Amino acid sequence: MTYYRPIPMHDAARPADALTLAGGWLWFTFVEVLERGAAPRLMPARDLPEVVRQGLTTPRAAFAGLTLDRPRLMGILNVTPDSFSDGGQFLAPEAAVAQGRMMAGAGAEIIDVGGESTRPGAAEVAVAEETARTAPVIAALRAGGIDTAISIDTRKAAVARAALAAGASFVNDVSAFTYDAAMAATVAGAQAPVCLMHAQGTPQTMQADPQYEDVLLDVYDFLAAKVAEAEAAGIPRDRIMVDPGIGFGKTLDHNLTLIRGLSLFHGLGCPILLGVSRKKFIGTLGGEADAARRAPGSVAVALAGVAQGAQVLRVHDVWETRQAMTLWRSVTGEILEGARA
Repeated sequence: MTYYRPIPMHDAARPADALTLAGGWLWFTFVEVLERGAAPRLMPARDLPEVVRQGLTTPRAAFAGLTLDRPRLMGILNVTPDSFSDGGQFLAPEAAVAQGRMMAGAGAEIIDVGGESTRPGAAEVAVAEETARTAPVIAALRAGGIDTAISIDTRKAAVARAALAAGASFVNDVSAFTYDAAMAATVAGAQAPVCLMHAQGTPQTMQADPQYEDVLLDVYDFLAAKVAEAEAAGIPRDRIMVDPGIGFGKTLDHNLTLIRGLSLFHGLGCPILLGVSRKKFIGTLGGEADAARRAPGSVAVALAGVAQGAQVLRVHDVWETRQAMTLWRSVTGEILEGARA
């Protein structure tokens, strides 16, 4: 199989024959051609097979009401006692609702509500407990006038159903339908969008000794198969987002390889979510053991994702990331609406 990774550019001096990447803010004139067992090579984008060209350039449809012609911010709202960075801070419903409102005010366009930690070594949470943590918070956010998109971060179909009934906009399944066989039918039946994430193993085992033949191509193939599975279940491709699952069954080198090659995933024809915020590899490279003090490194990697065309950034530090993203887009000629003032 041949894989085509566009080489994204954002310079104002755009050649006349450049192609726009996924209808967004980047362009490309070359692709890296990848094949298992062969050395990578470069190819002019004009020589791409037409079906590949269409997949890489077709503008992505709006997702959960958000257009994807610019990067969007997803704020992390962990309603858990044991998440790796902010566990316990927002377990109380009133604290969770206040945090959700704060993030929306700071610029989050999606609030990602999760009631089960999926950090390495985390224990599984019963369906009833996870539902009790998440559905009332989603309902309270909606009752309080929050009109941003809300995602439910869960592996469980019953939790997803309760969250969608409470006002969630879409499902963020970190197991990509591998944990609960009923999840695909649940999402399809609700006509909801879904984000499918790659993970090797479970939270209990995923960091034991993750192995890949070629991490970039292996994760791509997994997500391609899961997108096809979702389509077969009745979920159209324009309601599917993909996430390479940074830190989920990956070593530091695996994570860096995926981030450097992130533009490959545009070939799936779906928007890309990048979630790197405060993760261990940032602390390792940045020399910071305290996860809450990893905002600078998290922002740096988020901007690297924007430079690869990631349409959604999943972050703890909403205001800091928004400010950095606004400045990045300003100096590269992509000034956000309202930023000129």
